Amino acid sequence: MTLTIARQMVAAEVLKLRRNRAVMGFALLLSVGVIVLVFGFQAVEHASDPSKNAPAGGIEGFSRAVRVLGLFFGALTAILIGAEAGTADSASGVFRDLVATGRSRLSLFFVRLPAAIAVSLAFVGAAFALTIGAAFVFADGSPTPTFSLIAQSAGWIVLANMIIVAFAVGVGSLTGSRAVTLTAVIGWQMVASLMLLNAKALGSVRDGLLTASLGQLMPVNGRIAEFGIATGVAVAVLAAWAIIPSALGAWRTHVRDA
Repeated sequence: MTLTIARQMVAAEVLKLRRNRAVMGFALLLSVGVIVLVFGFQAVEHASDPSKNAPAGGIEGFSRAVRVLGLFFGALTAILIGAEAGTADSASGVFRDLVATGRSRLSLFFVRLPAAIAVSLAFVGAAFALTIGAAFVFADGSPTPTFSLIAQSAGWIVLANMIIVAFAVGVGSLTGSRAVTLTAVIGWQMVASLMLLNAKALGSVRDGLLTASLGQLMPVNGRIAEFGIATGVAVAVLAAWAIIPSALGAWRTHVRDA
């Protein structure tokens, strides 16, 4: 497969995702919409009683929004788009037709990931741009984020988004079911992982959680877990959460009945 063909296939996957208006609408709500609500609510609270409520912007407001985009609602956006990318062909019944064109099954899988990442980052990037603007507009005299912190936060959000998208695409390609993928990935990442982080009896087993490793690398204020992880271990854990589900998804795509 040439670079031109690969680019065309990725573009086709992006177009396929963009045409799903329901997914795009919810992705917009979970990213940009949530950031508007976060800053808007805090701004109203601060305006009503500045002595008791901190400004919506500044470093604290920026840090809060970065955590939201990296670990919570930005992650939900990544899961939603990744699950759609991983299951769309099977769910819509076009996988057989795609295989009949003679394209490699593995190529059909591997173009899903960059397409899903590109679409997901478009939403999260817009939400992050809004975060930067709101952090300065609503600072009200409080310290504002530095360029270095903004750059590090942008890189961390991109990393978190890419890992979670890869996780969702892999599970989606493995199961072939949108409902199963959304339930499993959201249930694990948004519910079970957060519960396990607080289970002290598990000890160092918790080092293998995706959320714990992302929290260790997070550049803004705030702790996600009560324990620390070595940076090298965190990087290895993140790589495993991206590579293993992707490998399983690629294998299932390769052996799936057309």
